[in-house]
Amino acid sequence: MIRFDKVTKRFGTHTVLDSLDFTVSSGKHVTLIGPSGSGKTTILRLLMTLLKPDEGTIKVGGQYLTHEEKGGKLVPAGEKHTREVRKKIGMVFQQFNLFPNMKVLRNITEAPVHVLGMDKDAAEERARELLDLVGLTEHLDKYPTQLSGGQQQRVAIARALAMRPQVLLLDEVTSALDPELVAGVLDVLRDIAHTTDITMLCVTHEMNFARDISDDVLMFDAGRVIESGSPEKIFTEPEHERTREFLSAVL
Repeated sequence: MIRFDKVTKRFGTHTVLDSLDFTVSSGKHVTLIGPSGSGKTTILRLLMTLLKPDEGTIKVGGQYLTHEEKGGKLVPAGEKHTREVRKKIGMVFQQFNLFPNMKVLRNITEAPVHVLGMDKDAAEERARELLDLVGLTEHLDKYPTQLSGGQQQRVAIARALAMRPQVLLLDEVTSALDPELVAGVLDVLRDIAHTTDITMLCVTHEMNFARDISDDVLMFDAGRVIESGSPEKIFTEPEHERTREFLSAVL
């Protein structure tokens, strides 16, 4: 579902991702762990086309994301091509990024109606189903500022799912929340992981959550994957000294 082939990303003279080869199979849940600055969030930002790779290619669902084939050659993709491929991807950010001037229901229906061309009534029906999923049915007529941080993040999750993505990206989705609100958001994401076939790529420092939902865990350091494996292997028998150091600091 996701394939990075020799992807390099630099900021000035600093190489954040170094010729990265990286795949996520369809329907799998993969968690990226590692110290801040190791390149994890850069991967998500590349997939959302908020950044472009300096070298290498990215595929989503078998299609190139920032390139396209023309006349037998691979060339930088046009905006229309990239936009179509990006429809397969939903993302939940650290900050909730809800539209403050729109009530909860419209926050969720806006993109399906205007981007996917969904009928408004169908979009609202889908939004109500998703609000039930995240436990916020009674809040659909409220504005984001009337909700707690945890409730706003659950609306953001529902908004991402409303686009029916094949891939869901999660970027430290609990890092901006007060500790007592974290559990509710993680419970919602566990339900999604266990009851849908959405491919999930998650960056988190919540190691128990990573252990619960992941098929594979990848340890990043200095723009490279230095170790990967099942949660059981990574969290109980890590092979790499850097992985052991990192886990001893966060567990």
